[in-house]
Amino acid sequence: MTQLDSILFGAAYYDEYMPYDRLDKDVAMLKAAHMNTVRIAESTWATLEPHPGEFDFHHIDRVIDAMEAAGINVIIGTPTYAVPAWLVREHPEILVRQHAGVRRYGPRQIMDIANPDFREAAERVIRALIAHVAGRKAVIGYQIDNETKYYDALNDDVQRAFVADLRERFDDDLDRLNAAFGLNYWSNRITDWDDFPELTETINGSLAGAFDRFRRRIVSDYLAWQASIVREYARDDQFVTQNHDMEWRGYSYGVQPWADHFDNARCLDLTGVDIYHPTESKLTGKEIAFGGDVTRATRNGDNYLVLETEAQGQNGWMPYPGQLRQQAYSHLASGADSVMYWHWHSIHNSFETYWKGVLSHDFEPNPVYREAARFGGELERIGSHLIDLKKRNRVAIVVSNDSLSALNRFTIETGFPKPHPYEEGDSSGLIAYNDVVRWIYDALYELNVEVDILPGDHVAAPDALPEPDGSTSPDLTAAKLDRYDLVVTPALYCADQPLIDLLRGYVERGGHLVSTFKSFVADRDVTVWHDRQPHGLSDVFGVRVGEFTRPETGAAIRFTAGGPLDDVMNGADDDMAVRGILELVEPDDGTRVIAEYTQREWSDYAAVTRNAFGAGWAEWIGTMTSPDAIRELMCDAVRTAVAEAPADHAAIDLNNAMALAGALTVRRGVNRLGRTVTYLFNYSPRTVAVASPFAGTDLLAERRIAAADLLTVKPWGVVIIES
Repeated sequence: MTQLDSILFGAAYYDEYMPYDRLDKDVAMLKAAHMNTVRIAESTWATLEPHPGEFDFHHIDRVIDAMEAAGINVIIGTPTYAVPAWLVREHPEILVRQHAGVRRYGPRQIMDIANPDFREAAERVIRALIAHVAGRKAVIGYQIDNETKYYDALNDDVQRAFVADLRERFDDDLDRLNAAFGLNYWSNRITDWDDFPELTETINGSLAGAFDRFRRRIVSDYLAWQASIVREYARDDQFVTQNHDMEWRGYSYGVQPWADHFDNARCLDLTGVDIYHPTESKLTGKEIAFGGDVTRATRNGDNYLVLETEAQGQNGWMPYPGQLRQQAYSHLASGADSVMYWHWHSIHNSFETYWKGVLSHDFEPNPVYREAARFGGELERIGSHLIDLKKRNRVAIVVSNDSLSALNRFTIETGFPKPHPYEEGDSSGLIAYNDVVRWIYDALYELNVEVDILPGDHVAAPDALPEPDGSTSPDLTAAKLDRYDLVVTPALYCADQPLIDLLRGYVERGGHLVSTFKSFVADRDVTVWHDRQPHGLSDVFGVRVGEFTRPETGAAIRFTAGGPLDDVMNGADDDMAVRGILELVEPDDGTRVIAEYTQREWSDYAAVTRNAFGAGWAEWIGTMTSPDAIRELMCDAVRTAVAEAPADHAAIDLNNAMALAGALTVRRGVNRLGRTVTYLFNYSPRTVAVASPFAGTDLLAERRIAAADLLTVKPWGVVIIES
């Protein structure tokens, strides 16, 4: 496990983009802002290699010389995610062919990363750059590529490689392939490997899902290939990272469809991420927390790097006074060991002219710069108390790239593909997989219940040896599940038998499982299980889920009389409304009904149930409720699960944090010194005063706080208590 000596604070710096030479001035301003790290070289391939095999390290050397003299760290990015014009002229076939057609030169991320001509050129520039900089004292690590994805590649070489992979998997047996993927439908049966169809318009969800999974593996193989080249030159004290990005909805939103971050991270020393989010009146901290929790999970809870986040960012993200500082601490509160802005200076032309950095176009100190400097000064003072924050969460959410791909084609509301199933984000207006994940995640976040993320697509083999302490493998095991009082599976559509068996055993041993509609429907090849659903867990949940429909206007639920949520919200019609899907849940005898449908035609069916099984219980949520209703459901599930957990459960107690829900956001962990650090965030424009449930040292104000002391948190403010 790679550990840093201090928290990295800084920005991306592009000497290549500067309108005039101001490197010395920038270094002085970086130092005055207490910034200790810059990230360079990423995306500058045409400057580094202006002609094939001809290298120019002028800008690289200038920056490293200046930073080295100033004691500022440098992270070198391999420049491969933006290709030079000469490479496209020489090898036009490297341009990626997507469902929308072949990309044209100009934007970044327009290449087929599996193409051998691209790989040959990329290896040449990587080797030249890393060999040139590896010996420099200031260089502390390397970022391989940037925001790497498969870019919806349909190129012939990708499809040929996919067919070869299938031939190996099915031992060249086409009958097995046809049976496994249901290819008899609509005459899709393949009778000769030479007849294997081009996949642009495949209607088979199994074939499409396998192709998506294969293309995600191309990404992880590509990154492992780059990492292996870099490590030939890197020193032992230099790390290798990658800058992951989330599904994009105008900001970082959900699980990335075009890459498997859990698989990618296997070749890294530290996982990196960029997290962008709404700000001003829309700042809640949710996107910061979600992106951090996913990234932390890629290496089994290891700390991670925020390699990019916003300073001023795009229009509408200018932080209110206090927000830039609050955002920086929000990253650290999720376990980040760095805060780095994209970027230092605002660019004076081209695509991202108005994606503004720390400095505006005039390069003068401004409110954003001054607030960053305030944070940097505080970091120098208390950073040793904040680094390597380790989480001990009691709740986990299981996510799945396979389920995301499948529900692009069997959408929750229609059962048919969304209008553009291969787009990178989601603009369909339909409820998508990531909406369900965020529906659950956001409810827990608003309750001050922190979560870990677990990968449903990566289950350790049943005969795998126990993981050693400090393992960075993200693979799911029974021992990992048993750490949690509550596990939640939002729309876990694709679940292979080993995962089903793990969850069954978890509940049997005393665990508590909450699953939503569209879970445990199909295997990872998107073939629907043909037994009683939810597959392999029907007796665990004590239900049958076979029929479903779309809610009509006015559809709602009510909490059942005598149930745990009786009369909580039953008078508020809007709060009880449902949307997207209405599963007709048939409870077994003895299964407790928590909520039922109000519509007369469906009143014999349950909406939400809970069933005792073994030493634990399992809860099924058969419809998508309002945010208020899911918050009530999750609050009850968490409190019940935690109350029933063993007394010696090694987890931070939730009661005090949950008591502050709606007033302050609480994020906690244990620092390198072995002390509990509690962040209290006020994501609102009003001052919040509460009786503190936490005692300890206020690190920012340098004062002692006793339990029940009045704690006043300013608008967009933060208090950090070490105890």
